[in-house]
Amino acid sequence: MKREVAELTLSDERVDRIARRQVDKFEERRRELADGALQTLSERGYARTSLREIAQNTEFSHGTLHYYFRDKTDLIMYCVRQYKAQCVLRYDAIVADAASADGLAATFADGLTVTLREDALMHRLWYDLRSQSLFEDAFRADVTEIDDSLERMITRVVDRYAELAQIVPACTSTLAYATFDGMFQRALLRHLAGVDTALDELRDGARFLLTHLVTPRPA
Repeated sequence: MKREVAELTLSDERVDRIARRQVDKFEERRRELADGALQTLSERGYARTSLREIAQNTEFSHGTLHYYFRDKTDLIMYCVRQYKAQCVLRYDAIVADAASADGLAATFADGLTVTLREDALMHRLWYDLRSQSLFEDAFRADVTEIDDSLERMITRVVDRYAELAQIVPACTSTLAYATFDGMFQRALLRHLAGVDTALDELRDGARFLLTHLVTPRPA
């Protein structure tokens, strides 16, 4: 009897391992498809992109995309969620490595500038989806969750700066996020419009906000 129970237990474990491998492979394939679709999505935006158009501009068939994603909304939100998660990790690393308040402010401002320059179209897609979520319920829960994660990211930056500067943050996390996000979105618009000073304005503005408005130095 004990032997039979042991064999059944081992059998269950094998089934669990196989199931986990299948789930991992499925998720890995979804990531690959999302990476391949990102360029088309970021160039065309939400309204002008369909799964068929994505298939036509990538190596993937329309049927393959439909197998791994329910619809265009599922694919787009997966792509944006994946990209924004990477952004959060990048800034968390900046926070973890910071040794001084001024150093954190400079590195954070540089990071914002680099991501705006290198990933402008991805950020444009994000703002496109966030605007769409005001009208379409299908986006709202995911967009809200991503937005909350970005607010927490900014809060960690602000709190770490305040800790290093030995002061107390002078505003709420929501206000801090809204301030930085508004500045970033405006810089994105100016950058896409070809304004040469947009990146420098973002870099200088981010440092100013962090060092004076969000967590002002004591008099």
